[in-house]
Amino acid sequence: MKTRLALWGVAVLALLALPPLMLALEQPFYIDLVRRIMILAIAAVSLNLILGYGGLVSFGHAAYIGIGAYAVGILGFYGVANGWAHLAVAIGASALAALAIGAVSIRTSGIYFIMITLAFTQMLYYLGISLAEFGGDDGMRLKTRSQLGFVDLSDPVAFYYLALAVMLAAVVLTHRIVNSRFGMVLRATRSNEARSRAVGFSPYPYRLVAFVIAGAMCGLAGALYANHTNYITPGLMDWKESGDLMFMVILGGMGSTAGPVLGAFALLLTEELLKFLLELVSKDWVEYWRILMGPLLVLSVIFFRRGLAGIFAKPDA
Repeated sequence: MKTRLALWGVAVLALLALPPLMLALEQPFYIDLVRRIMILAIAAVSLNLILGYGGLVSFGHAAYIGIGAYAVGILGFYGVANGWAHLAVAIGASALAALAIGAVSIRTSGIYFIMITLAFTQMLYYLGISLAEFGGDDGMRLKTRSQLGFVDLSDPVAFYYLALAVMLAAVVLTHRIVNSRFGMVLRATRSNEARSRAVGFSPYPYRLVAFVIAGAMCGLAGALYANHTNYITPGLMDWKESGDLMFMVILGGMGSTAGPVLGAFALLLTEELLKFLLELVSKDWVEYWRILMGPLLVLSVIFFRRGLAGIFAKPDA
């Protein structure tokens, strides 16, 4: 426990020190890069709640990023700039969508659950394409960023620290949930569903509540992501984005507190590194970075079966 807290402390201090260091070095790009990683780490943390602790392999989790982002974009389109309204609608709409999707999909299991969550995500993706008023397939630019009052999201550094605070809050909240009585039942249903039923716990309501919490948390990440990119497209809800979130969790370590955060940083920083190295060789080669990423991901799964978090500490479950 002390080792974990020490590692978390070092990581948080490094993230706190990054903006002034990058500004001193005149490299503001890295502030934006790490902010993007932290926002996607929030989405990965939410997925870990149902995937790592609940055993629900959702292939449609990116849908809630899209819902949260479009909540901000559509409200801004109609002149609503209040950031608290943006966040409330993003979280509420994502929770309602998760409730509707989860109510149907959680009644299934295995490959059927994966396919149903994938189908719902693609439905929302094509719904976004059909919304011509909001840009359709081309997407839409935010008319205004969320106005929160206490922090200016147009200030890259202030936005960075907000993203860091929300990411840490998401990690702490998830840790508290999975170590509560509710979380113990959720983990028990993952380990042995039949035995959970035998002792009097029906898995369905516990999984559904976890599914809704994860969707709401991911919707919050979507609202932040819309403000980060200042641009929204239906591609945020595509199945490939869900696959990236899933691999962040797997790479970092399923069922571990730090896993999704480690996975997000490892995956996205490796992507940027490969692009940089290929650009040094030839700018024409940059678009082929996935050819190198693929083998690296395969090797990471082979040699880090418990994920990157398994290197430093045992998983929570």
